[in-house]
Amino acid sequence: MQKTFILFLFIVSAVTVRSQKVFSVEYAHQADVKVFVADYEHQADLSVFKVDYGHQADGNEGKWFFVEYAHQADKKIYFVDYQHQADITIYFVEHRHQSGWNDKSKKHLFY
Repeated sequence: MQKTFILFLFIVSAVTVRSQKVFSVEYAHQADVKVFVADYEHQADLSVFKVDYGHQADGNEGKWFFVEYAHQADKKIYFVDYQHQADITIYFVEHRHQSGWNDKSKKHLFY
């Protein structure tokens, strides 16, 4: 019984660690999270750096890898036109070390 529980915890933690592979959907109702892109970093809940490879999108610290197909994604996102429509506001940064959460209260959206 204890081994089963430990195995369950390992599987759950492995799934949550890799939750930064995203797919941009065409319609809002298809999305897990609605996203608005801010003009300035200080306006964002999350600073996002787009990585080149899926294995670089580890953890929940704003390193996103955009996958080609929805079934490959850990989260499906929809980009909205207005901030009040969004679950989260992001800003795309130029360098990997700039990525991260500015408002950790929204971090649960990507677990």
